[in-house]
Amino acid sequence: MDASFALARHVANIKFGDIPADVIKIAKLDILDTLGCALAATTLAPGYAKLVELVKEGGGKEESSIIGFGGRVPSWMAAFANGTLAYALDYDEAHMTAHIHSGCVAVPTSFAVAERVGKVNGKTLLTAVVVSIDLGCRMATAALPRMRGFHPTAIYGYFRAAAAASHILGLDESRVQHALGIAYSQAAGNNQAHAEAALAMKMQAGLAAKGGVLSALLAQKGITGATNSLQGEFGLYKVYNAGQHDSEALTSELGKRFEVSNLVFKPYPCGRGTHASIDATLAIVNEHNLRPEDIESITVLKNAVAAKAEGGESKRRPHNSVDAQLNVPYTVATAVVKRRVGLADFTLEAIKDPAVLAMAQKVSVQGSPVFSEVNFHPAITEIRTKQGQAYSKRIDEAYGNPYNPIPEPLMMEKFMECASHCIKPLPKDNLKNVIDLVMNLEKVDDVGAVVRLLS
Repeated sequence: MDASFALARHVANIKFGDIPADVIKIAKLDILDTLGCALAATTLAPGYAKLVELVKEGGGKEESSIIGFGGRVPSWMAAFANGTLAYALDYDEAHMTAHIHSGCVAVPTSFAVAERVGKVNGKTLLTAVVVSIDLGCRMATAALPRMRGFHPTAIYGYFRAAAAASHILGLDESRVQHALGIAYSQAAGNNQAHAEAALAMKMQAGLAAKGGVLSALLAQKGITGATNSLQGEFGLYKVYNAGQHDSEALTSELGKRFEVSNLVFKPYPCGRGTHASIDATLAIVNEHNLRPEDIESITVLKNAVAAKAEGGESKRRPHNSVDAQLNVPYTVATAVVKRRVGLADFTLEAIKDPAVLAMAQKVSVQGSPVFSEVNFHPAITEIRTKQGQAYSKRIDEAYGNPYNPIPEPLMMEKFMECASHCIKPLPKDNLKNVIDLVMNLEKVDDVGAVVRLLS
């Protein structure tokens, strides 16, 4: 039987009380983190204000809020705008093994549909977020190793969003399964936009959120989708992964083990593949008090596939913020020159900083057999000084993952910093109220109060 049957049953029937307290705590942090990332993107992510402008031009029923910008639009369009914003800065969480971003789809979808329904309580929203992330990460993990060229955050995002929306709408398992089938009819996403550092790369998460909301609403109206959407003759894994997948990963310990526990929160607003090299670089320059003028060369060792992706002059002279975010030479050079890597380092002005660009010319990225071919994240940074000294640091588990987590107070600080960049200045009392509401979400009667404070 297709795994979608078990997954649909799980989405329809799971209750808040079925989820362990530690998983709920991580889900709350993820909700807060995702909202913060979306707020920061309203000014720091070039181009996406135009996307919001276009969404507002479309009009329609005033159902769901656009974070930061304000205004209300149909739920699927709010999910589109907010999902794009949440992913735009590459500051949102990722998953340790699935290699996808989850909250950028699950959280905007859940709030958008909750506002459409009205007076949805915090327990329902938290459950929707958890089940959405769990389903998507299971699906992505089952596809490892995946075929090249597809963008997994987007492709599995349609299913994730359909699951979240279906749970909040209260669909029974049959209609959830049809929602997943309708999601499959839309599922798309490619890495060509990644390769070209196109703004469309970030928009793919928003499209997935929109598609998932529509999938659940269509299923609610009785529209049918493929019921063997995952393992059928022309199911997801046959079409997108040449039939290769781990069926056990899809349903093993379903309802007992939740992939939310394996989320990685980001201390730096850039691709997670850059984080270990940033950690290692900061450790070396801080420990040995190295200045930019001291450095002769920097070599970063990663796995062969990751190293190959770092070739080309654009990695030393990024064309735009997306190119800079997915870029080891630029981020390592920033760490050396500024001894930090933050939101201010990826604006169109910042990526032209001559000191950083000069340092980036000294950075080379090489493949190393010490790293697994499927693990893109570990790195070794080697720095050689003009005085002939050599320093090396290896990082296998970057700061922010479950083995090396960001303390909760610093997660609150990250939210406040992100919110300070909102296009509409938000009162500090509003932001403190949002933190309080999210961290006590199971006690909230109407989750719409959260996004209304941010709109």
